[in-house]
Amino acid sequence: MTEPVRCSWPSSDPLYIDYHDREWGVPERDSRALYEKLMLDGFQAGLAWITILRKRDNFRKAFDGFEPERIARYDQQDIARLLGDAGIIRHRGKIEGAITSARAYLEMREQGTSFSDYLWQFTGGKTIQNHWTGMDQVPTETAESRAMSKDLKTRGFKFCGPTICYAFMQAVGMVNDHTASCFRHKELS
Repeated sequence: MTEPVRCSWPSSDPLYIDYHDREWGVPERDSRALYEKLMLDGFQAGLAWITILRKRDNFRKAFDGFEPERIARYDQQDIARLLGDAGIIRHRGKIEGAITSARAYLEMREQGTSFSDYLWQFTGGKTIQNHWTGMDQVPTETAESRAMSKDLKTRGFKFCGPTICYAFMQAVGMVNDHTASCFRHKELS
């Protein structure tokens, strides 16, 4: 059996290939799952995604399954616990940013705003279908990711610049950035 044609970015690492083949670019509409992914993309800033992917289960344990209700109540003792956890990225600013972002998430919900609906509004509620022939054509940010970043920041979210927002949009299927020759492009069109 021959290997399917994929985007060029996943290395030969089976974890990366599985992520590409099963998860990346699949439309996600669950608010909690979207919060988790946005936080993980924030932790990735300055690092390779495979680093986060290898630590994702540790992050989920350390951050109580990325339940915003629990994270919003974290205090200095929790921050110290997380800073001592070698299974995650131990960056004080990113840890505190996840807590601040959980509080912003809950504030939106208390105001009657669905986090999922809010995020998907930046793409008109549907996946933007791109048709790149090579990864060199894929932008690092777009007008939509800049608008999302700006609005998230005004609501109190942290580590959500336009490049992070675009990586997030790719991962959660707001944009289909699988290259046109990749077997997943057609499946997700």
